[in-house]
Amino acid sequence: MGVSGSGKTTTGAELARRLRVPFADADEFHPASNIAKMSAGVPLDDADREPWLAAIARWLAEHADGGVVTCSALKRAFRDRLRTAAPGAYFVHLAGDAEVVTGRVAARADHFMPVALVASQFAALEPLEPDERGLVLDLDQPVDVLVDTCLTAAEGR
Repeated sequence: MGVSGSGKTTTGAELARRLRVPFADADEFHPASNIAKMSAGVPLDDADREPWLAAIARWLAEHADGGVVTCSALKRAFRDRLRTAAPGAYFVHLAGDAEVVTGRVAARADHFMPVALVASQFAALEPLEPDERGLVLDLDQPVDVLVDTCLTAAEGR
C-alpha cells in the first residue's frame, strides 16, 4: 500500500516472484471512468473507488491461498473492506517523503496518474494503525531490501 509513485508495483511484483505466488497491480482494476478522471487531474472520491475496491476484494478472495496485490489502500475503511475478503491480509505500507514521490511520478511517462494528484493522495492517506497487521517501510530503500524485509516479517508472523 501507499501513494502513487511509492514503488508498490516494482516491490510487489518482486515479492510475488520470490514467493512464487500470483501478482496483480490494482491499477488494472480501475474502470475507464476512474482512469479518465485521474488523467484529467481530478482526485477520485470514495464512490469512484467502490467498484475498484470490489474488484480487488474479489481477486483477493480468489487467491486465498496466496498472492500479492498492489493497492494504494489509503484509508482504513478501504483496508477493512479488503480484509473482509481476505482476513489474513498483511499490508506493507511503502511510506516516505512527498518530494521523493513527486519526483518519481513526474519522471513517469507511461502512467495515467499526474503529479498534480500526489498531494491529494498524501492528504487522504491514513497510515496503518497499531491493530492492523502489517509493516511500514521506507520507500527510498532498494527493492531487494524492501522485499527481504517483507519476507523476514512474513516468516515471523
